[in-house]
Amino acid sequence: MTAQTNESEFVSEQAATANPNLNLKACPDNQLKSWLIDYVGQKHDNEDDDVTVEMIVETIAKEFPEFLLAVAEENWIRGYRQAFIDIEVGEKIYKDQVEASSNDSEQTE
Repeated sequence: MTAQTNESEFVSEQAATANPNLNLKACPDNQLKSWLIDYVGQKHDNEDDDVTVEMIVETIAKEFPEFLLAVAEENWIRGYRQAFIDIEVGEKIYKDQVEASSNDSEQTE
């Protein structure tokens, strides 16, 4: 038996890892954001005055990389910790299911 697949079922790596938040227009709803949006807009010589989150990240990466690195490191550490928690929970669920399954089979014998 041959499994048939539809090409539309496959998602490219770029599509799977795309972050739609990067394309959002930054809104100057406080003093810091207003300053940052103006600064980034000037750096990018933006004609339409729209500054996206991606433009802000690019600018900070170029001009203040140690800040972005600190945020990225913290995010990585939190993700790593969460992975271990998920593994422990998954192992417990698996063991509980195996135990319940063996108890069911013993009762039917």
